[in-house]
Amino acid sequence: MGVAQRSRRWLVPVTAVAVVAGVGALGPVVADASPKLPGISAQDLLAKVQTAKVDGLSGTVRSDTDLGLPALPGVEGGNQLTDLLSGEHTARVAFASPDKARVSVLDNMAERVWTTDGKSAWAYDSSRREAVKLTVPAHSAKPKAAPESYDPQAVAKQFLDAIDPTTKVDVSGTEKVAGRDAYKLRLVPKTDKTTVGSVTLAIDSKTWVPLEVTVMPRTGKDPAVQLGFSAVSFDVPAASTFAFTPPKGVKVTEEKAPQTREVPKQVTPPKGVKPRTADSDRPTVIGKSWESVAMVRGVKTTGNGPLDQLLLKAPTVQGSWGKGKIVTSKMVSALITDDGRVFIGLVTPDTLQAAAAKAPR
Repeated sequence: MGVAQRSRRWLVPVTAVAVVAGVGALGPVVADASPKLPGISAQDLLAKVQTAKVDGLSGTVRSDTDLGLPALPGVEGGNQLTDLLSGEHTARVAFASPDKARVSVLDNMAERVWTTDGKSAWAYDSSRREAVKLTVPAHSAKPKAAPESYDPQAVAKQFLDAIDPTTKVDVSGTEKVAGRDAYKLRLVPKTDKTTVGSVTLAIDSKTWVPLEVTVMPRTGKDPAVQLGFSAVSFDVPAASTFAFTPPKGVKVTEEKAPQTREVPKQVTPPKGVKPRTADSDRPTVIGKSWESVAMVRGVKTTGNGPLDQLLLKAPTVQGSWGKGKIVTSKMVSALITDDGRVFIGLVTPDTLQAAAAKAPR
């Protein structure tokens, strides 16, 4: 496999990095005694969080993730995606409005860097001695994902977007995070179709941005995911923070950003009406809020790869959607159908299959 192909596996778009660093990597931060803050209602706190805005920040994020995902047979030491979705990690992050962002993950004496200054983006892996430079054409839209992803609001937005009548919202107390006074905003799904038990956001009492997120599963007492700042500054980082010069001897591959950026389409197909059926590698979101499920097409197995070995032990299920294998954990459910579709979500297996029944073929 060529360098460019291998590099693409870890050249994570800034949005995806944010989701991993911001949702699948929630770091426990040592908390001091609960600070005394003025009382605030859940509605008022939620309004402040949703309208908060900062021009920049920098800090250190600590993460600890345990989604209960099974190990892939035949993959010694895992890979970069599964590594980021499990275990403990430390990252240095920074962003400056409107289009500058950087994350540097330090693991096992190696460093992985993703950074963009709004004109170009870099992905660097010190263990592989490889770097990819992505150039954004002058006439293309600016990489909006960069500021959105590293804005602390965007980290919590994944869960705030799930708030609807099926969500109980309350202020569960106060705590100190990274030396700053914070309110605890707790979201509890009322539906039993999700594997999420609760999500608690530690909200800074001055800037109103999330400093820490803790996701608890419906079963068990240990957090599934935690993300928190151990140190943070809301000063705007210098422009040089987002520059990158590859170390000597590093293989650099240059690529060009696509002209347009398409957003995954959310659909809830009406009974008897089939949505767009053209093959696409873009995920389709089925359902809403806590019960949403993502579907991707065109997944093929080789017959002897790690995924095949995992599926050998997975139970076979079938329904009006077809036939396939289902893999479950305390947080994640995934259905891999015989026709190459994959359904995945933070939902129960029954909810997953119900979503598959509504999905386009």
